[in-house]
Amino acid sequence: MSTRGLQGTSRGLGIGVLSKRTGCNIETIRYYERIGLLPKPLRAPSGYRMYKLDDVNRLRFIRRARSLGFTLDAVRGLLKLSDDQTCNEVGLITKRHLKEIAEKIADLQAMQRVLSDLVVHCDAGGTLGCPLIEALSRESV
Repeated sequence: MSTRGLQGTSRGLGIGVLSKRTGCNIETIRYYERIGLLPKPLRAPSGYRMYKLDDVNRLRFIRRARSLGFTLDAVRGLLKLSDDQTCNEVGLITKRHLKEIAEKIADLQAMQRVLSDLVVHCDAGGTLGCPLIEALSRESV
């Protein structure tokens, strides 16, 4: 295998090279193009997509933001803002996301306490039925 295939060409990087450099699935790359997170690449005379080096960084950013729990809409907003260099607006989106994370953590901690209490009841044994199943079957208030 030639090193040219791994590095791309002077016209750009093929989708396979972009996938390898970023760890992103080829179908996901195509999906991000369709929804506008990645710009439409130029096409080689053969019809193959040819990406720019900037697309590597953009795709890495998208993947990292997604791994941190940002929605596709939030990623789109961050990308738009990063293109416009408005740090204040990026900070607002990040603060909003941070608030959502804190709320999820609080919900998970409350769930952990309830489930721990139910496990204690189950471990005590001797009761007819299962308090865990009963608690989970009740309509939440």
